[in-house]
Amino acid sequence: MKDFAGKLILASNSPRRKQLLRQAGFEFEVVTTFYKEEKFETFSYENIKKNSSGKALSVARAAVDYAAEDAIVIGADTMVILDSVCLLNKPQDFSEAVFMLKSLSGRQHDVITAISLVDTRTLRAVTEFSKTKVYFRSLNDEEIVKYIQEKNPLDKAGSYGIQDFITYEESKNPPPQSFIKKIEGDYYNVVGLDTGLLTQMLKRF
Repeated sequence: MKDFAGKLILASNSPRRKQLLRQAGFEFEVVTTFYKEEKFETFSYENIKKNSSGKALSVARAAVDYAAEDAIVIGADTMVILDSVCLLNKPQDFSEAVFMLKSLSGRQHDVITAISLVDTRTLRAVTEFSKTKVYFRSLNDEEIVKYIQEKNPLDKAGSYGIQDFITYEESKNPPPQSFIKKIEGDYYNVVGLDTGLLTQMLKRF
């Protein structure tokens, strides 16, 4: 991002988040966070904020070890919410991935990402949220199994990656064969990071 002159650190090893930041024109370093994500049985904005800010703060507090100058740390956490209370995190195995995709079949769910920024000098922190509604068409068992076997989405919340089905350009009118029938909200939020929101947060921060 040309109008942001500060140093940025991404507290994540997610290949999708790194790719999205590069596509948006950000220059940044990656520092692995050792914060242990908590798993919550019920959704709340405080719960998802706890994970995203925890990641950013853990890196910011250790910044003296690797940052020669002041920096802003970016932390993020994504949850897939079905029926307001059912959280779909990353599946533990093949059978859980099948269960998750069957649960999403023919239904609407929410993808919510918390983005946290932390100043390494002052540890001042802010968090904002991006929410996208995703509508799945009805899926049969054969296509669910085939997708999991081919794409191995065990590292993705909800057991799927939107980029496996539609591009940004297709998000307004998904093709009939796509698992995804419609989305309402930011496409890149479902991929892993709403870079438009991040840009606005950095300007305000």
